[in-house]
Amino acid sequence: MKIQITLVLLFISCMGFAQGNTNYDETQVPKFTLPDLMTSFSGNPITTEKEWEENRRYEILQFFEKQVYGKVPGRLDEYSYKLIEENNKAYNGKARRKQVAITLKKNKKSVTYNILIYLPKKNPTAPVFLGYNFYGNHTVTNDPEVPITKAWVANNEAFGITDHKASERTRGIRTHRWAIEKMLDNGFGLATIYYGEVDPDKNDFSDGVHPLFYREEQTQPKTNEWGSISAWAFGLSKAMDYLENDANISNVIVFGHSRLGKAALWAGATDKRFAGVISNNSGCGGAALSKRRFGETVEKINTSFPHWFADSFKKYNNNERTLPVDQHQLLALIAPRPLYVASAAEDTWADPRGEFLSAHYASSVYKLYGKSGIDTADFPEVNKPVQHTVAYHIRTGKHDVTDYDWEQYMTWAKTFLP
Repeated sequence: MKIQITLVLLFISCMGFAQGNTNYDETQVPKFTLPDLMTSFSGNPITTEKEWEENRRYEILQFFEKQVYGKVPGRLDEYSYKLIEENNKAYNGKARRKQVAITLKKNKKSVTYNILIYLPKKNPTAPVFLGYNFYGNHTVTNDPEVPITKAWVANNEAFGITDHKASERTRGIRTHRWAIEKMLDNGFGLATIYYGEVDPDKNDFSDGVHPLFYREEQTQPKTNEWGSISAWAFGLSKAMDYLENDANISNVIVFGHSRLGKAALWAGATDKRFAGVISNNSGCGGAALSKRRFGETVEKINTSFPHWFADSFKKYNNNERTLPVDQHQLLALIAPRPLYVASAAEDTWADPRGEFLSAHYASSVYKLYGKSGIDTADFPEVNKPVQHTVAYHIRTGKHDVTDYDWEQYMTWAKTFLP
């Protein structure tokens, strides 16, 4: 049975139409029919775990792979990792630091990226949060032993970044987004990677992982092949190849903020080894429902960031009504593993209500497995988390990652980790 959605009275104050006809008015959300999770593309009902896994999950995954994020066009020729540094006295002796280089090779070309890992010494086999950072591993900590990335970085006047090069000035500029000491004190570790070392975030497919797979004279992915989000998800999975073999790590929860939240969700959907998945303010193309056309839309994201998704996704620009899937189905691909979706009250661009509803409607698949999701479509109060196997919160503040977010993630993770 298809679900007819007509949504009014958004908790966040209605803002009307802003410049560029961006809709922030809940009364202007179009009526739409949300694709039913429990009916296959051919019209067959899905009533059991087996039918979901063997039929519906597979066809939804295939659609997202070929028509939204893009397919990885082959297998690597060689994969390797190397422990390049280790120290047991990080964070005043409470943490073990490891720095690991991952090398991917294909067609006689290679890409190397670095994982920075902090593990609590009081927990010899700790669960870790794995997530990308935006400006380099050296930006998440003031630790002087973390080298400054040599990869391309986006210019940022406030951070003193020019000529797309990081410098010592950028060390520790993003410590506020990574509650590392709180993680350590709660028995968790952190593994983080600068996403630009996997694929630089620019509309140019001449560097990063994409060229490894090019055939002769090819200069960009084919229409249904991977954009940058799929490439970043691929990098997370290759990091998992190392992390699952580290004797000091028990479980890995993949985390991402904003565009990297989109990558975390796709990584969680395509790689079942992740014990849990966290989407922090991931918005359009992440957790938010596309058909709502609230805040950022498919057309806006494909125009502003044409390299993020497969070219095949562009046919849905200003045409979301014809999409045979929506983002609640992406979230459902993660079932039965735990999923946390988080929003911020002032982050209307990311459509908090659309993120919440996506988690709510994905919960029907979790019920097939006997897992608790979000049963009600009533939008929760700000700073009042709903934490089950599927969890959600909306906090005060803007598009960011805060200590409040990490506190909720750790509380939630403790409920399902051994």
